[in-house]
Amino acid sequence: MARWQPDAPGRLAAAALDLFEENGYENTTVIEIAERAGLTKSTFFRYFPDKREVLFGRGTVTGLLLEGIASAPPAAGPLDTVGNALDALGRTFFTADRREFSSRRQAVLSANAELREREALKRIDLTASMIEALTRRGTPDLTARVAAQLGALAWEIAFDQWIDADNSEDFGPLARQALIEVRTAGTLR
Repeated sequence: MARWQPDAPGRLAAAALDLFEENGYENTTVIEIAERAGLTKSTFFRYFPDKREVLFGRGTVTGLLLEGIASAPPAAGPLDTVGNALDALGRTFFTADRREFSSRRQAVLSANAELREREALKRIDLTASMIEALTRRGTPDLTARVAAQLGALAWEIAFDQWIDADNSEDFGPLARQALIEVRTAGTLR
């Protein structure tokens, strides 16, 4: 690939995923990722602090999630507000053209403890961002924490279903259904 092509972070992520599948995460270097993407090592480090981060384009996801919370109708309850954010992710990030990449990425993460740990930390950060966004909307702290945790669980359930090769449903409806299910499960005694 020529260096002038757009979307360097996307190209680096795609190259990293290919190399992690081919050689394993541990056996892949930043230089190999950059070369596969047609870029330099310094370009890699302009976008990512290390090779663990190349599969975690969370800045975009966090921003979309927070926009979805902020754009929920003022009268929406905390869980409906989180549902609005999950719908926004489904429309703009977890789209059909990203399903294969996401499925492959999840397989690489599942095969590597270091990447699973990074994923867990990223999810904690996303949940904290949801809590903060909900409290900015006036949601009491405990309610915001519960809604964000349930939203994170619904996200995880929906994501697992969405990347399943036998499933053709969009992420948004899967997330809404998962949110209903976790809400219902929360009423168990």
